[in-house]
Amino acid sequence: MKSLPFFIVLCLLFQSAGHAEEKKLWAKSFLNQKAPELIVEKWLTPEPKREGKFVLIDFWATWCPPCRKAIPELNALHKKFGDRLVVIGISDEKEDTVKALKEPKADYFVAIDTQARTKKTLEVTGIPHVILIDPQGIVKWEGFPFLAGHELTEDVVAKILDDKR
Repeated sequence: MKSLPFFIVLCLLFQSAGHAEEKKLWAKSFLNQKAPELIVEKWLTPEPKREGKFVLIDFWATWCPPCRKAIPELNALHKKFGDRLVVIGISDEKEDTVKALKEPKADYFVAIDTQARTKKTLEVTGIPHVILIDPQGIVKWEGFPFLAGHELTEDVVAKILDDKR
């Protein structure tokens, strides 16, 4: 009978191992919902044409090491999928602060909104925060792009872009 509690614990461990850990999100979830309007105070690059394309929006800041780490990854997504995907980095910092960041250099579209209007609508509390929106305006991916087990990779983006649902 002493082995019964051990057996119960063992069963519980196996049961919990079968469930994927829930994704941690530092924002309000908009997954599979209409994305909020992207409000831009000023484009620091030419404004991209977004009609009919997927749009990846990265909320970031120059002072944020993971945000800077994401820039080369976002550059790669922009380069690989640029015919179907518009990559936008938006910061709530001042124009001079964003323009002062020389390395790494963003090769995608960059804007500022010092009032952080879209970021506030999404209730973002941790950056970088990325949302990937389909051409119909529905959020198909959201979150911290380096979260273990939930990374935003080229394969993940390709699968979303190729999903015909």
